[in-house]
Amino acid sequence: MAKKNDGTSLDSIFDDLVAKMDQSKQDIFAISEESRRSYEEMKDELENVRANISRIIAEGDALEERTRSARRRLAELSGSFESFTESQVREAFELANELQVQLSLNRAEEKKFRQKRDRLQRKLQKLLQTIERAERLVNQINVATNYLSSDLEDFGDAVDKSKSKQDYSLRIIEAQEEERKRLSREIHDGPAQMMANVLLRSDLIEKTYREKGADKAFKEISSLKDMVRQALTEVRRIIYDLRPMALDDLGLVPTLKKYLETIEEYNRGVRLFFHSNGNEVRLPNNFETSIFRLVQEAVSNAIRHGKSTDIEVKMEWLAEQVSIIIKDNGSGFDQGIVKDQSFGLTGMKERIELIGGEFFINSTLGEGTVLMFHIPLKAGM
Repeated sequence: MAKKNDGTSLDSIFDDLVAKMDQSKQDIFAISEESRRSYEEMKDELENVRANISRIIAEGDALEERTRSARRRLAELSGSFESFTESQVREAFELANELQVQLSLNRAEEKKFRQKRDRLQRKLQKLLQTIERAERLVNQINVATNYLSSDLEDFGDAVDKSKSKQDYSLRIIEAQEEERKRLSREIHDGPAQMMANVLLRSDLIEKTYREKGADKAFKEISSLKDMVRQALTEVRRIIYDLRPMALDDLGLVPTLKKYLETIEEYNRGVRLFFHSNGNEVRLPNNFETSIFRLVQEAVSNAIRHGKSTDIEVKMEWLAEQVSIIIKDNGSGFDQGIVKDQSFGLTGMKERIELIGGEFFINSTLGEGTVLMFHIPLKAGM
């Protein structure tokens, strides 16, 4: 009974710990969002201050030129005092003095705005650091809670058998959180920002219609439609990165072909070649998704890390298996150093093993890389 109570107590403590960590994450997220709102507001304020500085400088330059001109005029009057009336001399003196006072006030105002600009820039930098620290903390808490909340009993045997399995699992969670953070930023900076602009432009259309008439309003509507199209394109791109819908509709080969054409279009100077030989067959969703992700990872690594300019992807459909070969002319690497340390290669190996396939790699420093995957068709049918 004591053991059962002890186990119940431990479960309660564990659940309480996870709940508190989750609450801490929510609190940190709230701080991050508040800091981000303050950051955006302060950024707008900084732009206004900079605009005022530019205006004041322009006014100061004009005042300085007028002051110099007034001084020259006063010097002329002083040199030929007998040729001018007392009233003319007094007016010239008062004008020069007034312009000098205005110029002094202008310089003081410029100094005040410059000091405000510097303060805002320092505050913005601190806010940005706060936002980044908050994001890192949320990411770390997510990693910890996800790992703690996983089924540790089932996972224990694998951990005991292989330290690399534990490292790999933790890195998977970290990668998932990094991917979520990246996706969040993409949505925030892309579609979310565009839709916020759409709302602002829709308000502007109403104002334009009232003040400038229907023709101007229709032009604004046309511009608004373009903005909505851009937002829709961006949303579709993000969805495609998550999972290309063509994979379900068209199958693996057409989707890979389209994907590689898109990658070539976005990476100038890189050439991609795709070949599919043999009788293509549809595979279960998890097989097609795994193969697509394997090719996606391999091509991405070849471009990003290998600096490849030529990449060839070749599929061979045989009676009992499909083979995928990805060959590049990149920088390559020392397999003895990199193979056991690379998260990307470990991930590929784990993914291919999940569908009963085999993974081979051949790379030499300075001579490119060849990756080969063999997937048994019978296991996937």
